[in-house]
Amino acid sequence: MNNARFATIIHILTLLAKSPNQWLSSEWIAESICINPVIVRKELAVLHKLGWVKSKKGKEGGTMLDVSSCEISMADIFNAVKNSNVLGKKNTCTDTKCPVGKDINAKLQTLFDETDEIVVNSLKDKSLKDFVERFK
Repeated sequence: MNNARFATIIHILTLLAKSPNQWLSSEWIAESICINPVIVRKELAVLHKLGWVKSKKGKEGGTMLDVSSCEISMADIFNAVKNSNVLGKKNTCTDTKCPVGKDINAKLQTLFDETDEIVVNSLKDKSLKDFVERFK
């Protein structure tokens, strides 16, 4: 996952968890992360689909957490934004006549799956609440 989506989503969720029962605007959240509010709204849409946040439109509107922070694991967040294997991507063009080239992607897929499983297993017992508590 060679991008900042995981960090961005955790930043958003941490802000929401630290401000229970408060509507936070995407502009305010974006300012904290130093990114464009459009990116925040895109990630909030992901969080809406997961049922983790709720929003209210209008001048006094915004977004707030709709589930307890202890119900969201770091593995849940990782899986929500994962767009590639931890180790990256396989080469799409290999020589099928080569003894390595013809089987490399199948072997790599096993390695990639095992590595992703290690990461998910490491994150599944860590909750958003655990992470938020680091900011006291």
